[in-house]
Amino acid sequence: MEFEIYKELGIDEKVLKLSSEVMDELKERFETIDEIAEYNQMKVLKAMQECRVAEAHFGTSTGYGYNDDGRDTLEKVYAKTFHTEDALVRAQITCGTHALHLALSANLRPGDELLSPVGKPYDTLEEVIGIRPSVGSLKEYGVSYRQVDLLEDGSFNYEAIKEAINEKTKVVTIQRSKGYASRPTFSVNQIGELIAFIKGIKPEVIVMVDNCYGEFIEKIEPSDVDADMIVGSLIKNPGGGLAPIGGYIAGKKECIERCAYRLTSPGLGKEVGASLGMNQTFFQGFFLAPTVSAGAEKGAIFAAAIYEKLGYKVIPSSREIRHDIIQAVEMRSPEGLIAFCKGIQAAAPVDSYVSPEPWAMPGYDDEVIMAAGAFVQGSSIELSADGPLRPPYTAFFQGGLTFNHARFGIMMSVQKLLEAKIIEL
Repeated sequence: MEFEIYKELGIDEKVLKLSSEVMDELKERFETIDEIAEYNQMKVLKAMQECRVAEAHFGTSTGYGYNDDGRDTLEKVYAKTFHTEDALVRAQITCGTHALHLALSANLRPGDELLSPVGKPYDTLEEVIGIRPSVGSLKEYGVSYRQVDLLEDGSFNYEAIKEAINEKTKVVTIQRSKGYASRPTFSVNQIGELIAFIKGIKPEVIVMVDNCYGEFIEKIEPSDVDADMIVGSLIKNPGGGLAPIGGYIAGKKECIERCAYRLTSPGLGKEVGASLGMNQTFFQGFFLAPTVSAGAEKGAIFAAAIYEKLGYKVIPSSREIRHDIIQAVEMRSPEGLIAFCKGIQAAAPVDSYVSPEPWAMPGYDDEVIMAAGAFVQGSSIELSADGPLRPPYTAFFQGGLTFNHARFGIMMSVQKLLEAKIIEL
């Protein structure tokens, strides 16, 4: 019976057999993920109850958005969940890159220096910083940038980091997830060790963690290990697949205050910013986020396990402990990467009939192919995959509002590789 429905959806019997074998091997891993999801679910529930979330908070505001109690309560829920002094959670933050730029530009001034002790940041931040010239970059405003690359084994180069910290170092940015790099994702404990080292050298430095794709994968967040700000997108993990837009910054009160003034205007800050009827969606998405993120994490592990069996290099392996929902698979050729993404698109509930093609996306230096047949455009907590067309032609797979859908997406990616005669089963 199981095969019949998959056969109707275009899956070969050999692909289904491989999938079933992998599923049998992953049961124990999945039980551990479910335990973490349960803990985080209770953590969010506790925060909502302590903040006395009420039906009245689901109302809307327009115009200036003065006295929007639902918006303000949502920010208290985020702060309480992430154990921070304050939070900024707004629909006016358009994406993760916008949230990161907001946090950086709000807390840096001309003459300050930004340090990345974890190597090159995600592609879209290159223009934000000014690594690649762009109008309005931090470099244009007199903010310098310094970078310390990771060691060959992916660990922190503590000696070089110590040398890089100087009198101008104002903000340190740590990217938790791998982005388009082949390095491991950092655990919260690793991030905590790095923060302790940096603050041991310069206690007043502001540490910002790009938390995208990492929320609710562990029981603790970088804010629990002395990060001054954690930053993310609501169309990734914390939106639970329901948020149609938005971003968050949670952290120290003075840092968040500066972010609010930068987002709106000096003198206005958090007092303005209409919720436009999205409060209920934001609350409900955050409530669902631990479970949805756990399903996406299972999907990533399933992807790693199935592609390992096919002989591909995967980062991380199916046996490693996870710290985000991203799975990298080195497809070795443009044809392999394109076929992978075509499979993910074909498995989508929206635009499944569309065939993704590489294109010059804004903010990226290489052509990028993206598969994202999502309810929310660009939502990477939904089933999606992407990758730049450059060697080793790595596919970055993430999301799936349910594990069943994530599993099917990977099965369909294998199916497309099979049909293209890139693999044999």
